[in-house]
Amino acid sequence: MSAVAEKKVLLEIADLKVHFEIKDGRQWFWQPAKTLKAVDGVSLRLYEGETLGVVGESGCGKSTLARAIIGLVKATEGRVAWLGRDLLGQSEEEWRRARSDIQMIFQDPLASLNPRMTIGDIIAEPLRTYHPSMPRQEIKDRVKTMMMKVGLLPNLINRYPHEFSGGQCQRIGIARALILEPKLIICDEPVSALDVSIQAQVVNLLQQLQREMGLSLIFIAHDLAVVKHISDRVLVMYLGHAVELGTYSEVYNHPQHPYTRALMSAVPIPDPDRERNKEIQLLEGELPSPINPPSGCVFRTRCPIAGPECAKTRPLLEGSFRHAVSCLKVDPL
Repeated sequence: MSAVAEKKVLLEIADLKVHFEIKDGRQWFWQPAKTLKAVDGVSLRLYEGETLGVVGESGCGKSTLARAIIGLVKATEGRVAWLGRDLLGQSEEEWRRARSDIQMIFQDPLASLNPRMTIGDIIAEPLRTYHPSMPRQEIKDRVKTMMMKVGLLPNLINRYPHEFSGGQCQRIGIARALILEPKLIICDEPVSALDVSIQAQVVNLLQQLQREMGLSLIFIAHDLAVVKHISDRVLVMYLGHAVELGTYSEVYNHPQHPYTRALMSAVPIPDPDRERNKEIQLLEGELPSPINPPSGCVFRTRCPIAGPECAKTRPLLEGSFRHAVSCLKVDPL
């Protein structure tokens, strides 16, 4: 078994569902609202010091899953356990205490920062919220120390977000997330709005801080190369479901689910000859609506190996810690 699996479980998600009631403006008022199943039965474990990458096309539920974990959207069903305690069943005060251990970095670095606050106040805000009696000088010292850790000069403490580049704004967001010294950082596509060279700097910074502070990460991204570089394990999502989960080497080198194979075939290869001759597996058809997903396996309408049984039975994520897949046509690993 992997050394990661022998570590303490920080976060455990069991059959998590996030459904939204949607009322179509064309419906009569007495007609029932439709249900959008953004996340529909995802289960996983996150271990101490681990980085879990989450990938999938737009609309697959990656960001909704992240927001449900941290409480920014309300879960419909399921369990989100932090260090063995179910967060969904806790009081507001108990959840607030748990939030100091779980922080989030958002996709748009500038939009996630208050333009009316200096970066010193932005980074210090969590400290003032959770430690209201902390002396002002101690707060200022901690903010300056954290700024240096993320690669920002302390003499910039009184400047405003619009005076910084996108990469610098993301460093401010990272500093704000880390100022409470949390155990888990949820990164919701933190580099997708940045230039490629800046992406590498931010990813390397996150890895460095993870080693220094003993962090666990949930890293959500569209760029499969970035996810491979930073992740210990990878979760592949499709239409609100987890279709494959395993170590990055297993998922990238031996993908089992047809959807994962299609994703991996689109990853560029840095060898011109291999890139030119590789076979790209194109998905046919349109992405189904999460309001009216297919019966049985949600991927069956685009799957090249789907059979009649796929319309009747919803496959479960089965396999080992190193590699699990949700497909009736693939034997559990």
